[in-house]
Amino acid sequence: MNKLWDKGYDEDARIDRFTVGKDREMDLPLAPYDILGTLAHVTMLQSVGLLSEDELKVLLPELKALYKEAADGHFEIEGDVEDVHSQVELMLTRKLGPVGKKVHTGRSRNDQVLVDIKMFARAEIEKTVGKVKTLFDTLQKSSEEYKDVIIPGYTHMQVAMPSSFGLWFGAYAESLADDMLMMLAAWQIVNQNPLGSAAGYGSSAPLDRTLTTKLLGFDDLDYNVVYAQMGRGKMERAVAMAYSSVAETIGKLAMDTCLFASQNFGFIELPASMTTGSSIMPHKKNPDVFELVRAHCNKILGTENQIRLITANLPSGYSRDFQLIKEIFNPIFGEMDDVLDIVVYAVSNMKVKRDVMEDAKYKAAYSVEEVNDLVRSGLPFRDAYRKVGQEILDGSFEYHGSLHHTHEGSIGNLCNDRIAAKMDRVLSGFSFGRVSAAISRLLG
Repeated sequence: MNKLWDKGYDEDARIDRFTVGKDREMDLPLAPYDILGTLAHVTMLQSVGLLSEDELKVLLPELKALYKEAADGHFEIEGDVEDVHSQVELMLTRKLGPVGKKVHTGRSRNDQVLVDIKMFARAEIEKTVGKVKTLFDTLQKSSEEYKDVIIPGYTHMQVAMPSSFGLWFGAYAESLADDMLMMLAAWQIVNQNPLGSAAGYGSSAPLDRTLTTKLLGFDDLDYNVVYAQMGRGKMERAVAMAYSSVAETIGKLAMDTCLFASQNFGFIELPASMTTGSSIMPHKKNPDVFELVRAHCNKILGTENQIRLITANLPSGYSRDFQLIKEIFNPIFGEMDDVLDIVVYAVSNMKVKRDVMEDAKYKAAYSVEEVNDLVRSGLPFRDAYRKVGQEILDGSFEYHGSLHHTHEGSIGNLCNDRIAAKMDRVLSGFSFGRVSAAISRLLG
């Protein structure tokens, strides 16, 4: 097997299979980022005199060609090659000879995988944030469209007070704005450069880590080389926590939708094309989409804890345990993006019932409105409360008033424009544009 650490002795094939595990499969999505990291690294090596200008001139076009191959999905890790780092170096050496063997100067696979995963996570976070914004806009649009459609609100799963579809859709939109605060914090942890920390103790080579930070578009450095290695697992947990926050919001929306679409509630109608039937009960229209969304979200919620259980009792410095994190961490991005796409589609196509509150069983939801009307007429609150309570007990309660909620965030004053401004403030904190410009310059 082609291994960067080969010392000439024979390997045990059984041990090799176990230690390599799923690394080749998990490394394929990292290939473009490994090549970008190498582009920045060799540019830096030339600037500090560890590569000649002529050597850099042959390395750069070859690396850019490899990047295009990887970005187009044509990069492969050969069966006898251990990982993506080994494959890139092997391909350079085959094509360029001895100069290909120089690209590892001042690096370890430890800081290579750190920078690869961080750049991979950066790109995936940018995609996810865009999809969250699309869902946010969809929810806000529905909130405005149905802001005058009243439904019962619930506490303890009991009918409580009047709510509205405007409030319901808008609540999930604002929840996503707060979720993006978590995502922004994760982004700020991700967007720090670990390259140059080598195996966790730096290098005697005169590396310019500030230059590679600029070339790769990172906001800052992981300065302490020991901490850069300690950040493995911690960074992934931070990202998983942010994704869990989004998942929790969407999972709750899915649960509400399953309830509201059931016959016992009947607030929402899902188009037949968005439901599935029963093999035995001809009347069934099951909300399988939202049930699966709920399950996917619960699965994402477990990611952070799985990573923590792998890393919690490890000492400082690299341990091979970290290899398994990729198997847990890498899939959450595609899973979350699929969930976001289908929820946008489903929310856009669901129909709401406009006459929900005409059902007599929701009459008591207006009891607080009646109490407040009596208070405004001069009756003390506790007397008004008892009066209305007695009417409900003896079955004589009626409410003939109209809803008049005016404070910020209530039925009559949703403040969707302010919630949108809140989301925009958070999104402005992501340095996506600067990262994209840096990578374009590096590839240009």
